[in-house]
Amino acid sequence: MPSDPAAIAHAVLDAWNTHDLPRFLDMLTEDVEWYDPAMPHPPAVGRPAVRAFAESVLRAFPDFRYDIREPLCVSTDGTRCVVPWRITATHVQPLTPPGYAPTGRQLTIDGLDQLDLRDGQVARILTCFDVIVAAEQLLSITLRPKARSWRQRFLVGLQRAAALRARRLTRA
Repeated sequence: MPSDPAAIAHAVLDAWNTHDLPRFLDMLTEDVEWYDPAMPHPPAVGRPAVRAFAESVLRAFPDFRYDIREPLCVSTDGTRCVVPWRITATHVQPLTPPGYAPTGRQLTIDGLDQLDLRDGQVARILTCFDVIVAAEQLLSITLRPKARSWRQRFLVGLQRAAALRARRLTRA
């Protein structure tokens, strides 16, 4: 196992890209925490929970691939590494949980992983990406309405009604 934070990040993503889950899990601490907006109930805590999440992703997206977009950013004390990435994957099997049916659509998203390191292993993963971009690609629908469109005006109206209701409930 490498000790350099950038080398650890590359090794972790290489294990993931080759779908070598035993090697991937060996690079994580026993009490690892993984926060990912794609998880039904983040975080996944401990190797068994991380393995279950990883297996569900790789089953649903068997061609799942991380590509690192340089530069990696490493903290001066070597305990944290931020990895910019691009993921490509095709949704060909159900994603369970929660049970999303396969769409056959390809996904390409950019994001960041923050890896917190302890004793040469990853103790925490914080995955950040725009979930709406991923959902729009997989569902082939536009979730963010165009500015000044009827959909935007409708959603603003809904939000204002909800805000009014929330204020009234707070006063009561």
